Amino acid sequence: MNPTIEKFGYPATLLREFDHWLVLLRPAQVTLGSLVLAAKSDVTAYHQLPRPAFAEQADVIAAIERVLSDFCNYERINYLMLMMVDPNVHFHVIPRYGHARQWGGMDFPDAGWPGPPHLGTAVALGPVQMPELVGELALKFI
Repeated sequence: MNPTIEKFGYPATLLREFDHWLVLLRPAQVTLGSLVLAAKSDVTAYHQLPRPAFAEQADVIAAIERVLSDFCNYERINYLMLMMVDPNVHFHVIPRYGHARQWGGMDFPDAGWPGPPHLGTAVALGPVQMPELVGELALKFI
C-alpha cells in the first residue's frame, strides 16, 4: 500500500476494499463518520489514475453515502481532495450536520457548520473507540 494509506492507519482502519480504492476510517473524526477514500495506486495526480478507477469510484461513493446516511444521518457530505501533506490520491470524506451526533458516549459536533469543515477540531479516537467504530462501520459496508 502507498504511504498515504499507511499514514491513515491501514490496515487497522480499513472499512472496505475495492479493486482500485480503499475506504478507511479517518482516525481524527472531524465529524462522526469521517472517512478517507484512498486510491490504491501510487500516483500523486488524480488524472494519473487508471480509467477503471474512475468508473469504480461511482460505486464506492454510492456505498459510502448509503452507509453514512444510515449511520449518522448526515445533512450534507464533503469530499476534500487536499493532498498537501499526503501526496497519493485520496479524499477526506466529511459528513456534515447542524446538530452534534453521539456515538460511544462521545459528542461529535460539526464545528464548521454551515461553512467549511474545521479540520483542526477533530475528535481523536482512542485505542478502544477506533476498533469499535471500524467494526461497526465495516459491517455496514457488507
